[in-house]
Amino acid sequence: MSHTPAKPRALRILHTESSCGWGGQEIRILTEAAGMIARGHAATILACPDSNIAKAAKQRGIPVVELPIFKKRPWSLWAMRQYLARHAQDFDVINTHSSTDAWLIALAGLTVYGMPPVVRTRHVSTPVGRRPGTNWLYLSATAHIATTGEQLRRTLHQDNGFPLDRMTSVPTGIDLDYYQPHDRQAMRAKLRLPERPTLGILATLRNWKGHSYLLDAWSNLCQRFPDWQLLLVGDGPQRNNLARRVSEAGWTNVHFCGNQDNVPEWLSAMDLFTLPSYGSEGVPQSIMQAMACGLPVVSTPVGAIAEAVIDGVTGVLVPPENAVELEAALARFMSDPTRRTQFGEAGLARARQRFGSEHMLDRMETIFRDAISR
Repeated sequence: MSHTPAKPRALRILHTESSCGWGGQEIRILTEAAGMIARGHAATILACPDSNIAKAAKQRGIPVVELPIFKKRPWSLWAMRQYLARHAQDFDVINTHSSTDAWLIALAGLTVYGMPPVVRTRHVSTPVGRRPGTNWLYLSATAHIATTGEQLRRTLHQDNGFPLDRMTSVPTGIDLDYYQPHDRQAMRAKLRLPERPTLGILATLRNWKGHSYLLDAWSNLCQRFPDWQLLLVGDGPQRNNLARRVSEAGWTNVHFCGNQDNVPEWLSAMDLFTLPSYGSEGVPQSIMQAMACGLPVVSTPVGAIAEAVIDGVTGVLVPPENAVELEAALARFMSDPTRRTQFGEAGLARARQRFGSEHMLDRMETIFRDAISR
């Protein structure tokens, strides 16, 4: 008599995020939570009141708990302790995402009965301190570490001595049914953009995303390629500084587009994508999204970007904080439509093979189940 294997029971997952900002990290948490819910699991996001991620989660129908956890302060620890004392046993696993919420969970959980195991996701490549307290946080208070790229995992092993078997690389996945190419001319018309060749960047307007180096390069590119335009999609703390610089230069072919929800349409309106980051990165979602929309990419090898962009195949990687090299790489694509098509098609093929969200969800589900079974 044959027996049908028992279906694994649904998981109850609590994501915590102390950041009030908006970027790839918050989008990944939302994507992961929504994906787990679609698989039949329960996922809740614990975040700061009125934070961007809390607002976005509500819009997507993801359960949200709002607590004042944006700083490592006694009242934040008390709020977390009170919540866990009442609800820790409602969850099978807790997934922390930033330093503050990771510390609050770890410290509050010391005096809470029935705490579930904690998985920490490291989204960025900023160095992790080597103090004993930090080692305790990552290796004792945390059951497993997920990194958003293999380079981040290797760096934590080399620099901090964290065992490789306590860490798993889980690149961020995107919805490939949503991120796909659309007709370029039609998208430019729909978005009311001039019908001309387009270079674009999609990123929060932060220093380390490299917008200033892009404008350095643009000062020459706009003269060499006067028919091209530049789209800056996104918003952030550097908006005023960048806008002032564009205004002073008199560039009428640079467009500040702000934050946009219909990302595939904006990416499809571009002929070429760039992200000249020089700061902490995992694998930026905007790069994966651009490749899934069939765009060649010019970026830098910081963080785990090289795990997405294959230099010389799907794009070109240039040294960070180097406007001269950036200009040269962009110019080679801007002057050669055939090269743009070739690299864009290679990027699209790689995206369809490697960037689907199901890979991310499979790996995270395995990590969660292994943590629970220990």
